[in-house]
Amino acid sequence: MRRISTAMPNTDSQYYLRRQEEKLNNIQSKLAGNTRILELRDDPMAASHAVRYESMLSRLRRFETNTLYAKEHYNMAHDKMYAANEILQRMRELALAGANGTNTPENLKIMAVEVNELIKELVDISNSRGQDAKQLFSGDKAFTEPFRTVEGTVEGGGEQMILRVEYRGAGASRSTEITDGSYLDLDIGGGEVFWAEKMHIFSTVNATGYRVNGNGSFYIDGVEIPVTTGDTIHSIAAKINESPAPVKASVDMETQGLALEGTNAHLIRMEDGAEGGLHVLEDLGIIRGNPENNAPNWSNQARVYGGSVFDMAIRLRDALLRGDQDFIGSQGLGGMDLALGNLGLRMAQVGSRAERAEMAWTRLNQEIPDVSAALGRESYLDYAEAATELAMMDFVHRAALQTAARIIPPTLLDFLR
Repeated sequence: MRRISTAMPNTDSQYYLRRQEEKLNNIQSKLAGNTRILELRDDPMAASHAVRYESMLSRLRRFETNTLYAKEHYNMAHDKMYAANEILQRMRELALAGANGTNTPENLKIMAVEVNELIKELVDISNSRGQDAKQLFSGDKAFTEPFRTVEGTVEGGGEQMILRVEYRGAGASRSTEITDGSYLDLDIGGGEVFWAEKMHIFSTVNATGYRVNGNGSFYIDGVEIPVTTGDTIHSIAAKINESPAPVKASVDMETQGLALEGTNAHLIRMEDGAEGGLHVLEDLGIIRGNPENNAPNWSNQARVYGGSVFDMAIRLRDALLRGDQDFIGSQGLGGMDLALGNLGLRMAQVGSRAERAEMAWTRLNQEIPDVSAALGRESYLDYAEAATELAMMDFVHRAALQTAARIIPPTLLDFLR
């Protein structure tokens, strides 16, 4: 049995007014958040779908950002490589002009001065930075200038000239994810772009009786090559050949030492692994340890052949200074052709990566609207319907307040006026 008292109308009115205010606040919160699901109990099935769509949309937008960065990075790298290609073309023109036999020694020296200036410009291009202030051609050493010049006097030259250009960068190891589990290599190292000849490295250490005395590994061009106790020089060469490293290995028939040959024009980078305390490459007379900049770190006992673009240009300049037209027309011109050929190949690689990034970016921009639409169907609010419901609730709330004010009996305060 319910007791009826003078407080009952007031209590009931407050109860129902609070319920109405709760509904009003609920619809206002949905309008503010543009969602029809404030709590899981509002629509459990739609909420579970919305969570998956939101997760997918977040990943797609991350991939879109990655591909956009990759596109800009590739475009800038390609522009710098194109500028380097123009410089090499000019050097080749000078080599052709210097080899025709009609130039005086003074004219050849003038050409040599121009080549020297072109070498300086080529070094500046190779040390270019990207849009994020990181070095374009230093691999994963993003804040280290990849190329360092050593200057001095050259016979026949009247000023300080570049004697050699040393590579201090590393290999290209940075990558970016463009779809789930699919990555795109970002960098291309200066040891690949600015190289001219295939490298050949011959150890003069006789390794006939060599045996690995533990388990460990060493690295060639960033590729880990494991070794085990008892491995011989022949098994080591076989493991190198079976690896994805762009290097062929063999045993030199004359010295019985390890011989390495690059499968394409690039600087071969090598280091011994830190595990097991092994020094396989050092023991075989290939490298002299693991200095901070591991390329080049050839052993003094190794014979190394194969030069960079800068080596080709310096040889051409020195031949022009000497007036050696035979060298200019043979090795000088040939070196420029090798440099241009490798640079063209690297430009094609970067262009292919840029094209893939463009295709991935286009595909992502087609997927993102589809996923957004699916998310909207599950969780987004119908503003027209919500606005109508809010107006109705506001009207009902106001009517309830007015009704409550009429039916609640007077209080003592009303008689004190």
